[in-house]
Amino acid sequence: MPKLALPRQIVLASRSPRRKELLEAIGLDFLIHPSQFQEKEEHITPEELALHNAMGKAQEVSRNYKDALIIGVDTVVAFNEHFLGKPKDREDHKRILRILSNTTHKVISAICIFDTKNKKNITATETTLIIIDRLEEDDIEAYVNSGEGDDKAGGYAIQGLGALFCKKIEGDYFNVVGLPMYRLGKLLKEFGIKKLL
Repeated sequence: MPKLALPRQIVLASRSPRRKELLEAIGLDFLIHPSQFQEKEEHITPEELALHNAMGKAQEVSRNYKDALIIGVDTVVAFNEHFLGKPKDREDHKRILRILSNTTHKVISAICIFDTKNKKNITATETTLIIIDRLEEDDIEAYVNSGEGDDKAGGYAIQGLGALFCKKIEGDYFNVVGLPMYRLGKLLKEFGIKKLL
């Protein structure tokens, strides 16, 4: 898809290949500048945690640009009191999948768009519910062996093999991939980026 000429420079404060692919798919012209922000892991609500991290990422990268819109995004996977981040190792990966087995969990993404010109920022969160099938130990072993979920919050990828044990999704699919596109489009329009549609 050809890139669209936009009135402002857009910068994605993330090294996520999934987020990059989603923005490329809509023809957005943007730069990638991964944030060095240290994500918070305190026991607050999933929405507060995702918002804190998304804002921190956008603001950390914003120091490098005088006139740009910085997109910071953070995705949190939560089940009851568990915050399920990226697996630390093989055993942690199995632990996460055992927690998710035969449950409904939440995927919460927060977006912060920071305008470096006037220091204005707009935020939003999106929540999607995922129902996971019962996972047998050999299912868990096989999925961990695939390596697909090693670098993903919640330890699985809904756009890959993980789709085979996601029984039902309620909400925005792209949110689970890592970037709620509908919500992003609405936020960009508030900054005058209206040529996408």
